[in-house]
Amino acid sequence: MKVGIMQPYFFPYIGYWQLIGAVDIFVLFDDVQYIRHGWVNRNRVLKEGGGWKYISVPLKKHSRETKIKDIEILDDLILNDFVMRNLAFYIKNKRRLPYFDETFNFLKDLLEPIKSNRLSTINEIIIKEISKYLGISTKIFASSTKGFNYDNVKQSGDWALEISKQLGATEYINPIGGIELFDREKFKISGISLNFLKPRDLKYRQLDYNFEPWLSIIDVLFFNGKENTINMLKCYEVL
Repeated sequence: MKVGIMQPYFFPYIGYWQLIGAVDIFVLFDDVQYIRHGWVNRNRVLKEGGGWKYISVPLKKHSRETKIKDIEILDDLILNDFVMRNLAFYIKNKRRLPYFDETFNFLKDLLEPIKSNRLSTINEIIIKEISKYLGISTKIFASSTKGFNYDNVKQSGDWALEISKQLGATEYINPIGGIELFDREKFKISGISLNFLKPRDLKYRQLDYNFEPWLSIIDVLFFNGKENTINMLKCYEVL
């Protein structure tokens, strides 16, 4: 059984969904400390005039020790309206985007029903619904719902090892960017193979602007549509 683990990111890049599709169980690691300036409350999209900008979800004040699962968005934030305001580039250029209506309607139908004020719950819904939209059948759940025991965690790479052991995994796959955090021998001793997913370079036309790689899945869908994005999910190698 293959396992992948990532924090619940906000509309993450396509490599996140490549990882979800490469495993049998995908754990949203939400019972650890929230770190500012990460990807849990923000991601990148194109902006008018070229280049990219962050969509950053405004949050309530919280202590430094607050776990991801307990982070809340502002009470008066209407999520659908907030996201759409930050998609001005795509809306302005909608006549030049062949997949605009398809993607815009999907995002609207996805966001409008979300009423939770907990960021991790919002992200979990988004991740599950986009996975379903892209034909990914992987089982997805939040770590905070399973009562994992972390007593043996001594360093960063141990979190994934302990969760994988408790799930009965035979293989753990992590994004290639985190390779230095892990000790392959530790996994081997536990009977778990450790591998890393490396996305291939994915380049597509972003109108007349210089290509900005690894933006939010929102950008990929607006320019490529559902079916082409599904094909792009296969463009990776496991090392």
